[in-house]
Amino acid sequence: MHLVITGGAGFIGSHLVDHFVAGGHRVTAVDNLITGRRRNVAHHLGGPRVTLLEHDVSEPLYLDGAVDAVLHFASPASPVDFLRVPIQILKVNSLGTYHMLGMARAKGARFLLASTSEVYGDPLVHPQPETYTGNVDPIGPRGAYDEAKRFAEAITTAYRRIHGVDTRIVRIFNTYGPRMRLDDGRVVPNFVSQALRGEALTVYGDGSQTRSFTYVSDLVDGIARLLQSDEAEPVNVGNPDEMTVLAFAERINSATGNTAGVTFLELPAPRRGDPARRCPDIRRARERLGWRPRVGLTEGLAETVRWFRDEMEG
Repeated sequence: MHLVITGGAGFIGSHLVDHFVAGGHRVTAVDNLITGRRRNVAHHLGGPRVTLLEHDVSEPLYLDGAVDAVLHFASPASPVDFLRVPIQILKVNSLGTYHMLGMARAKGARFLLASTSEVYGDPLVHPQPETYTGNVDPIGPRGAYDEAKRFAEAITTAYRRIHGVDTRIVRIFNTYGPRMRLDDGRVVPNFVSQALRGEALTVYGDGSQTRSFTYVSDLVDGIARLLQSDEAEPVNVGNPDEMTVLAFAERINSATGNTAGVTFLELPAPRRGDPARRCPDIRRARERLGWRPRVGLTEGLAETVRWFRDEMEG
C-alpha cells in the first residue's frame, strides 16, 4: 500500500511510519515540523519506502499517483502547545482535516483520524466509553485542542455520510515512549527529565488526579488494527490501568533511582480544567478489534527512560 501519514515526523506518527514500512508498505510522511522532528524518520530517508514532505496541511496538498490510506495525525497535542499555538491547532484540525478528507475522497482511499480522549473533556462518566459525549469548556485554556478534535470528528463523520468516504476514528489516551519531546509539557517527559536530573518531581495539585498510560507500540498496534477493520464508529485505544499522578511519580523515581522525591505546586493556568480522572473503557477495542495493551508499565518505562537518558546526554 501507499499510505499518507500527516504528522509523520512526530512522536506517534513516526512510530506509525516504522510500523508500515516494516510491513512492506510505502509511506509519504507529511509534516511542517512545528513539533515533529526530521530525525524521527531520518533512518528511513534516502530509501525507497519513505518520503518526507515538509508541508502544513492547513494548506491544500496534492499528490500524484495512487493513495490507499490517509492517516491524519498532524496536530500539536501537549498542554504547552494549547496556549502557545492555539490557532495552528484549530487550523490543522479543521482545515487540515478538510484537506486530507478531500484527498481521501479524490483518491478513493481509506481515512483514519487521530482523535483524542480530550473530546471527553473533564468527564462526568468514568471510565469513558465512546458513547459519552463529554464535558468540554470551549473557551478554557484547553478549548482550542478539545473543540478542534471534536470538529475533526464531526467533519470526518459528515464525509462518511455524505460522500461515502471510508473513515475510521481513533480516540487516543495518554501515550508514552521514545521520541516524545523533552519540552512536551505532559507528565511523562516532565517527570522523567526531572528524575534524570536528580530533581524532585513537580506534582501539580495534590496528585490525586488519575491517568492511564499506554506504551506507544500498543497504541500503534491498535491503530493498525482499526485501519484494517470495518469499524466506522470511534474507538478508544488506551490502557485501562488507572493510577494517580502521585503514584506515577513514585514509579518514575523508582525506575530512575531518583531519591529527590516530589514537590507539590498549585495548578498553573494551562492545567486548570485538567481532567480529574481519565481512563478509557476499551470494550469496543477488545470486542471489535481483538486489541488490548500488552506492554506493562515497568517494561515501557525502562525503554522510555533509556531513550530520555540518551537524548539528554546527547
